Amino acid sequence: MLRLGVNIDHVATLRNARGSAYPDPVRAAKLAEEAGADGITAHLREDRRHIVDADIDALMEALSVPLNFEMAATEEMQAIALRHKPHAVCIVPEKREERTTEGGLEVAREENKLAHYIAPLREAGCRVSIFIAADQAQIEAANRIGAEVIELHTGAYCDYHYEGRFEERDAELRRLTEMATFAHSLGLEVHAGHGLTYETVKPIAALPEIMELNIGHFLMGESIFRGLKPAIQEMRRLMDDARA
Repeated sequence: MLRLGVNIDHVATLRNARGSAYPDPVRAAKLAEEAGADGITAHLREDRRHIVDADIDALMEALSVPLNFEMAATEEMQAIALRHKPHAVCIVPEKREERTTEGGLEVAREENKLAHYIAPLREAGCRVSIFIAADQAQIEAANRIGAEVIELHTGAYCDYHYEGRFEERDAELRRLTEMATFAHSLGLEVHAGHGLTYETVKPIAALPEIMELNIGHFLMGESIFRGLKPAIQEMRRLMDDARA
């Protein structure tokens, strides 16, 4: 079955906008569980712009589904991950000035550094995922450093769709399709995420090599109109329809 990971970062963004105690991202995570999410994703950024350390503590205590801990490849984040030992860690690129993650991690140029960085995480029992573009060189490098999972960045595909650049969208979908097949052939588990919506999810969900989608911002926005559980349930339905 294709798994759905729900990213609850932007519940924390809304909370932090007023410096209040609500809305609570842990409550959102529990509602996501009830709605059929197979896992929860949370990105602890260096600047703590949304998720904060206390959220990770609370999520680890409250969740009955796996936590996917998104993090930059820094010593601080490695220490936090090793303390909590979440089910999975996803290594992502991070820049202070970006509004959201803008692209995949550059693995090929940092291969030796990243191999040493992820080794303790693997030894601690965390499944290590690398967030990368649909690029063969990056996939090969992720495989060489010992990652068990790659997550393909679907942001460009989604952006092209909403900008009406359909030829470029279709070309990006072909790249995602080819690279999902290639990564699977290397023995990597393949995930995908970033920017996916009801309109764009089906072609990605239909790819048989992809085992998990991680979706957050759209679901949090759609929950304003539908409610969180119905928003997630509709995404789950579209994913299941596509895979069937």
